[in-house]
Amino acid sequence: MTGLKEDFSTLRLEGLTRSFGGQTALNGLDLTIKHGEFIALLGPSGCGKSTALNCIAGLLPLTGGRIMLDDQQVDQLPPEKRGFGMVFQNYALFPHLSVQKNIAFGLQMRKVPRAEIKSRVAEAIDLVQLGPHAKKLPGQMSGGQQQRVAIARAVVLRPPLVLMDEPLSNLDAKLRLEMRTEIRRLHQSLGLTTIYVTHDQEEALSLADRLVVLRGGEVQQVGTPQELHETPTNAHVADFMGYRNLFDGVVEQVDGRTAKVALLGTTAHGTAAGPVAAGDRVQAGIRPEDLTIADAGASSTLTIDATVDVVEYQGREFAVEAHVGTGESVHVRTSERPSVGSSIRLTADAHRILVFPAEGEPAGSKADGSVKLETAGVAR
Repeated sequence: MTGLKEDFSTLRLEGLTRSFGGQTALNGLDLTIKHGEFIALLGPSGCGKSTALNCIAGLLPLTGGRIMLDDQQVDQLPPEKRGFGMVFQNYALFPHLSVQKNIAFGLQMRKVPRAEIKSRVAEAIDLVQLGPHAKKLPGQMSGGQQQRVAIARAVVLRPPLVLMDEPLSNLDAKLRLEMRTEIRRLHQSLGLTTIYVTHDQEEALSLADRLVVLRGGEVQQVGTPQELHETPTNAHVADFMGYRNLFDGVVEQVDGRTAKVALLGTTAHGTAAGPVAAGDRVQAGIRPEDLTIADAGASSTLTIDATVDVVEYQGREFAVEAHVGTGESVHVRTSERPSVGSSIRLTADAHRILVFPAEGEPAGSKADGSVKLETAGVAR
């Protein structure tokens, strides 16, 4: 057996578990992936996303659970028998082989006829737009070009599944944007099924059909980019999906899904994202673009007065660090440029504030005791 069928219907991850020396790195991952889907595993370092990918690839044996490709169990197969394509963070190209030979290597190992190898390699080189570089060595190419070679080497095998482990993290910002577009284009044009590991939520939102947010080896939420962006299930997911404005508070009153919360020396009304009751410790999350700098006399569902400490120009907007009366640090993004030492008033509407039940300790509290807050006056 040299590889699995390309036209599978579903890949099922059933209770995937992996432990290292008694420590559980991945705990009971359940996920069904349809043929042609682009799935992003998202989370901070140590959350279990790369462990999950390596278990699927066969580079790590499972401690528990199984991997099913339609009706075939594949977790007992070695990596080369699974036939999955793998794109690594460090490219993993053979430095002494040309682009053509790097891409052809896997096909040669599978003993594909020479004429077919030639045509498939040429097709893959065209797909990643590296025609003029076909005879170059990896060391003669840029990082972005090397990553294109790595992607071509994976897709030339026509694998049932392509696994990508933070493939863009070594590239500069401009190249990352270009390669994001390239990866999505290839995924769509070739009808690939892709599992993509990243810690970058913008990258995940732009690429994936569905996101899987992990924390401590456990799934926090699975959903479309829109679902996770608009309705995160807890403060951890919210923080990872851009709700960097997380304030510790206490519920004063609940009316349906509307909760009145005492925080930062004031009160705010927000939408409960989980079961909360009067007296509960919670966190109020506000998306950066949903806090605005208002006129001095303005008031809203939430109104916070702050003093500007630092202003940084970042192109179309300014990053502003300020502090509120209770001492917490506040980070603001705005199209305006306030002056250092000036007072600003931040407001937000109730339907833009999500209220999450607190976890065992005040989630969102930072090591330095500050609370991070960003607002955007310009849509990003």
